[in-house]
Amino acid sequence: MIMETEKFFIAGEFKSSVSDEYFEVRNPYTGIVVRRISKAGRDDFNTALNYLTTAFQKFRNEPVYVRVELLKKIAQKIDDKSETLAQLLTLETGKPIKYSRIEVQRAVLTFTLGSEEASRINGEVIDLSRIKGSERVAGIIKRFPVGVILAITPWNFPINLVAHKLSPALASGNAVLLKPASASAACGIEIVKIIKESCDELKLGYYPVNIVTAPGNVTEEFASDDRVKLVSFTGSSTVGWHLKRNLNRQRISLELGGNAGVIVDETANVDDAVAKIVTGAFSQAGQSCISVQRIFVHKSIYQTFLERFISETEKLKVGDPFEDVTDVASMITEDEAKRAETWIQDAVVEGAKTLTGGKREKAVLMPTILCNTNKNMNVNSREVFAPVATVTEFGEFDDAVEMVNDSLYGLQAGVFTNNMANAFYAFDNIETGGVIINNVSTYRMDAMPYGGVKDSGNAREGVRFAIEEMTERKIMVVGN
Repeated sequence: MIMETEKFFIAGEFKSSVSDEYFEVRNPYTGIVVRRISKAGRDDFNTALNYLTTAFQKFRNEPVYVRVELLKKIAQKIDDKSETLAQLLTLETGKPIKYSRIEVQRAVLTFTLGSEEASRINGEVIDLSRIKGSERVAGIIKRFPVGVILAITPWNFPINLVAHKLSPALASGNAVLLKPASASAACGIEIVKIIKESCDELKLGYYPVNIVTAPGNVTEEFASDDRVKLVSFTGSSTVGWHLKRNLNRQRISLELGGNAGVIVDETANVDDAVAKIVTGAFSQAGQSCISVQRIFVHKSIYQTFLERFISETEKLKVGDPFEDVTDVASMITEDEAKRAETWIQDAVVEGAKTLTGGKREKAVLMPTILCNTNKNMNVNSREVFAPVATVTEFGEFDDAVEMVNDSLYGLQAGVFTNNMANAFYAFDNIETGGVIINNVSTYRMDAMPYGGVKDSGNAREGVRFAIEEMTERKIMVVGN
């Protein structure tokens, strides 16, 4: 049976590469090719930008109720197709099916939030009578869409992170050129199919979202094109900051990586902390930028915590991602699993101890806990992006905060404590975009502001907060 090649969507049509070039998507767990995706090129990118430049002028002038209805339709269609989308997500990425189902429902919420926020993009009136000659002068301030947004999304949350680009962009009247990761491009294409259906039902006559499947070098070339007004990028810190350096006048919104730290102090509920940290460190094989990577535990409960943490980790079901009971499946590629395995081995050579895990079979790396590590080891200093966690004991709470901060990254941190003074000290002093009290760094609710500092990025996502990034303030001054 010949596999059909998925097409990209530009200028109102699903199209294939003129040269018939395509790339293959393999299921990480089985290694079997599951999709063929037509590869877009420079001409396709150019056509999409020309189309969207015109589409933006139409979409920006649509009344709010049209944007609201469009986003509601998208949310409903995703919900209606939720199981099909979850199956595709697991097929492409190897994510355990139970987590794929959660992700799809989060995408429903993300588009629903967009439908709500579209009618809340409020302006303000300011009194300018603060100097002689401006006695009856006021300023009316509104927010306006920036224009065409180039949205670049990663493979690890290929539906909800697409939603986090598209929902606020559409809510605020922008047009979007979506460039999904090659490893999960079919998920992005399915969402764009849903958007096309929704636009058709509303009889818009045009489409404010296009999708291209071009390689990275082509995407980078067009990122600095004058038709692009904002680049919204989620992915690795190396690529994100490289993109920023090569832009012209474009804005760039970066949501990048991390090596998240979690503190467990002596007042914490150990059983609760362990249960949440096991999930936060090892769900989705640790392939999340806010996955729990570095754990700091007070010395008075360190041994108790370790024993329970090891015990609960070893209960995790590792295996086929399509089985409902599976907690951990494969990493995205065998090469990535080998890279993480090498970092573990290097740490052991330098004096670390493997308490559980450390073994690999093809792309599956067993959940791994390390102790006796130091801050310079790759498993601590870099983003491991794998089911690997290190555990370190501390004496004073401020020392634990310093250890969390001793990082190039600053995305989110978790703190388990029943001491409010410690909670507020962490909030005031941990250098991250978010501090999660009595939960793990991995916690994200899609309405909250989300993003980091230092190498972890320069912006905030979460629909309402992303709208601020995707709009410009303009003032009209009225009076004598």
